[in-house]
Amino acid sequence: MAEDAAAYLLDPDRALLFTADYFTPVVDDPFVYGQIAAANAFSDVYAMGGKPALALNLTSFPSRQFRVDEMEKILMGGAEKAREAGCIVVGGHTIDDAEPKYGMAVVGFADPRKIISKGGARAGDFLYLTKPLGTGILATAFKNDAISEMEISPAAAVMAKLNKEASESAVEAGLKGGTDVTGFGLLGHLWEMVQQADVSAKLYFSALPFIDGVEALAKKEWIPGGTYANRDLVSSHVELAKNFPDHRFLMAADAQTSGGLLLAVPRDKQPAFAVAMRTRGQEYWIIGEVEKGKPKIII
Repeated sequence: MAEDAAAYLLDPDRALLFTADYFTPVVDDPFVYGQIAAANAFSDVYAMGGKPALALNLTSFPSRQFRVDEMEKILMGGAEKAREAGCIVVGGHTIDDAEPKYGMAVVGFADPRKIISKGGARAGDFLYLTKPLGTGILATAFKNDAISEMEISPAAAVMAKLNKEASESAVEAGLKGGTDVTGFGLLGHLWEMVQQADVSAKLYFSALPFIDGVEALAKKEWIPGGTYANRDLVSSHVELAKNFPDHRFLMAADAQTSGGLLLAVPRDKQPAFAVAMRTRGQEYWIIGEVEKGKPKIII
């Protein structure tokens, strides 16, 4: 099965988790970009209920253009998020490239009895999301000067936030099903879950959280290419409500950078999970349900 990170059983009490991710800038500020890229790289470990332990920087940068100060700020942003995660950056590798790229290879650890997997959802579970959506649409608008740096800042804060508290809450409550929402968007990652769990899922669009301004931008077609690809990928597996607007389908399929966790929460675990999340100051939204049936997504 395809999971968010590779898992290797070390002994009955420890599983090693290993993942890597990097991408081009989504904001202009190099320090914030470094924070976002690091938070995104750690997310796969958090999605499986683990804790990041070691990381290597992966950097492509036009260093021969004498922009080393910008690269330093990117690495400082990544290091700041690593400290917040309790993860040690132990080195890395850099190549000279015309287009900047940054991310990390991350090693983490989890209790193998408490690992969260994409196939862990069961009929009757409720679907919870821990970050609002729309970062792909907002970043596309920003890159094309359709919105200002001030207008992209709420999205930057969402992307830079670690999934640490959400992951710890999920493990504490004993959840078994979940993933993180990144490049394949909410619908793409939910489709992975229902396939692997052999269940169906129902989403309520009115319950989906979006960062301010996303729908207005979607109506103006500030849509990244990856979002169109996500829609096309899942379209044959999605049943839409009558007269459902295409721009809203794209909003639900929007390719995310460093999105939240998508978690399947059994009814009897909802109280414990809610307490764990509130104790850690973590936001969440109940966006749908898992149902019996052939794998598909109903909106």
